[in-house]
Amino acid sequence: MKKRFKKLSHTIYECKYHVVWCPKYRYRIVSGEVAGYARQQLYPLSGQKEQVEIVELNIRQDHIHMVVEIAPKYAVSAVVGYLKGKVALKLFQRYEKIGKAYWGRHLWSRGYCVSTVGLNEEQLRKYVQWQERNDRELEKTQLKMF
Repeated sequence: MKKRFKKLSHTIYECKYHVVWCPKYRYRIVSGEVAGYARQQLYPLSGQKEQVEIVELNIRQDHIHMVVEIAPKYAVSAVVGYLKGKVALKLFQRYEKIGKAYWGRHLWSRGYCVSTVGLNEEQLRKYVQWQERNDRELEKTQLKMF
């Protein structure tokens, strides 16, 4: 798969994150019609934030998994909080049974899991080592010129 970098005014980036969050008490409520509705809502909600895109989405009964690309101008926590909050509001509005199960209007567990997606560590280390060797060679060449 070819890397696809995006641009901001002074930045070129590819920032993808693997994000997972769960309903409170790990209740298995995100299934069937509820899962379909959550999926239907997550894509347009992410689109409301400029330069935020859901790349992959998998909704299980007791958690939501996604790979999301987020511009570096946003904090990951702000985007995840926005998505969790807006989806919860929409689910409470549409499904009364969820409101009864979560009487405090807190659908999701407080935290979430996030990890970066990108070059693997070994490739990155090799690149950094190569860059250092390359810079030394360049310095030697430049010194010979003077």
